[in-house]
Amino acid sequence: MILPALQYIFRPIFGEFEREEFKKFLRMGLIFGLIIGTYWALRTLKDPIFNAFVDIKDIPYAKTASFIMMFPLIMIYTRLFDVFSREQMFYVLSCVYGTLTAGIAFVLYNFQQEAVALEATSGMKYYLFHFFGYFTYVFIESYGSLVVALFWAFATNITDSDSAKKGFYLVTALGQVGGIFGPAFITPLAKTLGHSTTTAPFIVCTITILMVGVLMRYFMVVTPKNMLASFHGKNEVKEEEEQEPGFFEGLRLLVSHKYLLGIFGAIAIYEIIVTMVDYQFKVIGAAQYFGQDFEAFMGWYGMWVNIVSLTCLLLGVSNITRYLGVGAALVMMPIIVGLAFSAFIYSPTPMFLLVIMVGAKAVNYALNGPAMKQLYIPTTPDVRSKSQAWIETFGSRGAKQMASNFNFFYKSLGAAKYMMFASVFGYSLIFAWFFVAVFLGKTYKKAIDEKRVVC
Repeated sequence: MILPALQYIFRPIFGEFEREEFKKFLRMGLIFGLIIGTYWALRTLKDPIFNAFVDIKDIPYAKTASFIMMFPLIMIYTRLFDVFSREQMFYVLSCVYGTLTAGIAFVLYNFQQEAVALEATSGMKYYLFHFFGYFTYVFIESYGSLVVALFWAFATNITDSDSAKKGFYLVTALGQVGGIFGPAFITPLAKTLGHSTTTAPFIVCTITILMVGVLMRYFMVVTPKNMLASFHGKNEVKEEEEQEPGFFEGLRLLVSHKYLLGIFGAIAIYEIIVTMVDYQFKVIGAAQYFGQDFEAFMGWYGMWVNIVSLTCLLLGVSNITRYLGVGAALVMMPIIVGLAFSAFIYSPTPMFLLVIMVGAKAVNYALNGPAMKQLYIPTTPDVRSKSQAWIETFGSRGAKQMASNFNFFYKSLGAAKYMMFASVFGYSLIFAWFFVAVFLGKTYKKAIDEKRVVC
């Protein structure tokens, strides 16, 4: 009774599903919701913990460290795909990240209070605290890059284009439910329980990370094999024969195809613009809130991003893709971000920054994200797993690094000159983004219509 009722409710929002198809995306949504809930809980704790062990103003350096460390991590991740299947990769990453999260919880339990007290000191413990702060920052960012990329590599490998138009938005909506739950209940858990350290949220995240592997195993056992079929193009065999295993295969594929470079560019430009605004937002937030209050504030922010995103999805934003096509969704995003960026340039007040960040993130998750994932469907399995990881990781992390380097000039230039340079830089990128979106939409549609893989 429950399943038919849900299908009836979701039909005008996401489209008509077959029974087993609907069950498949519900299961995928549960896994994705757990991943996103865990990530958002960790993400909103990332900056307060870094502030406790290092300093919030050193975030640009942390983003640089994150960017550098992603090179060896993504090389190892790519090479593992030559050893393990996509399903097995979930088990491997769940065990690795679950173990490391438990280790972070142990350090927080024993040393967080001491780190906060030692605001200005020197010696070995000072450097160890700084190392831990940077390690935790890089660890959380890598989880958001690798595990989310792995999920979508798996999703695009078991879904055809027609099913993805409706199913990916349902999965994203369930992911946003997890994104609301994580910041709302896991992030402020230490404050709720009256604890003096942030150990409790990390213990819960350890459990949820391990559960991802368990749920993936359940998904593979109960989902019918015919529901695990993907898009196959007429020229796919030829493309696969040209691909060789190796650490850099995903990168080689990326730089060899303008379609993949276009996806990379669209992701990178969005991240550059948002990171410029995000830096101002966090500096103001850290100045107004301290300790666990800052953690709670960031959790509140994360919760509202996902609430607004979920609201957009429940109001039927997926119908844009279903009726107007993937290209329409892609083109709308630079227009929306351009308007938000204008608000940032001409009215950078604390409340406006909050509204801009919530709006930009929510629209990206609800509209642009699922549309971007569909772009990987007319590609080969190696592109979906290996190149997608390079694109998602360095399109995001590399862009954040570039924007962080730009943010370094804030103090030396002053607010007025910074905003002047930011406006020229930002508007130029948004203008280029629009034409990249047009190209991606046309190329995707042609590949689907002709039943051919792009690369």
